[in-house]
Amino acid sequence: MVGPQSEREEKVSLELSQEILQNMEIGMVFKDYSGRISSMDIHRTSNYLVTTSEDESIRLYDVSNATCLKTINSKKYGVDLVCFTSHPTTVIYSSKNGWDESLRLLSLHDNKYLRYFKGHHDRVVSLCLCSRNESFISGSLDRTVLLWDQRAEKCQGLLCVQGGPAIAYDDQGLVFAIAFGGYIRMFDARKYEKGPFEIFSVGGDVSNANVVKFSNDGRLVLLTTMDGHIHVLDSFRGTLLSAYNVKPVSSNCTLEASFSPEGMFVISGSGDGRSYAWNVRSGKEVASWMMNSEPSVINWNWISADTE
Repeated sequence: MVGPQSEREEKVSLELSQEILQNMEIGMVFKDYSGRISSMDIHRTSNYLVTTSEDESIRLYDVSNATCLKTINSKKYGVDLVCFTSHPTTVIYSSKNGWDESLRLLSLHDNKYLRYFKGHHDRVVSLCLCSRNESFISGSLDRTVLLWDQRAEKCQGLLCVQGGPAIAYDDQGLVFAIAFGGYIRMFDARKYEKGPFEIFSVGGDVSNANVVKFSNDGRLVLLTTMDGHIHVLDSFRGTLLSAYNVKPVSSNCTLEASFSPEGMFVISGSGDGRSYAWNVRSGKEVASWMMNSEPSVINWNWISADTE
């Protein structure tokens, strides 16, 4: 037991380097879908991956053995965005049917709805769960950001915005960001009603915000926009550290980018069929991978050391 355990710990503590990144290859391709994948999430403490697709399906995977564990169809409501809760088989997802914009808390284990969250009047374009408690936020084309508690059906707060917002919590759940109109607005999650405590410009890029994300240590924040721009800023000072450009994705897609676990690299999809990785400090491209189709949805996560 000593040998295997030591070996496993060594693998977990292996620091991601540029050389390792350049040697990464596609390990598995799932072809279970009859439509474009619209969203995916990796659970923080388990081996599970969840995806949603334009074929109106939700699929749960075990990434440790590359197995599709379950497929659930949502023909009545449609599916768009999806996020894990703290439980590895419970998710919150948004509808995509044009007549019911409710969010739904769904148990994948027995395919039962646990709660409905009604409040938006147009398509939800951004969804983020707090990693520290039961809170989550949603942003919609109805120009509102709603704050929720998973245990209550009614929203706990409302913020009005000027455009389709991109939203994200930091890892501690103390701050959340709302991006639209060329700016990222920082809010104290405990005093959000007082308005943003910082407003950062992304240098004149006023195209629609797609995704905003914090690095795991909270020191960096990135924003992708519809024009194919990816901005990385210091989340404390608002200083623009680096910017990358890719071919824009299709108009009905979302350009998504993600930090590597330690925040040294950014990976993104693009409209040219490739995924790219850049070094945050140098701003230089360090790797790219050719995909079979336009890779607009990207999620970079890791399996924790206590996960079997």
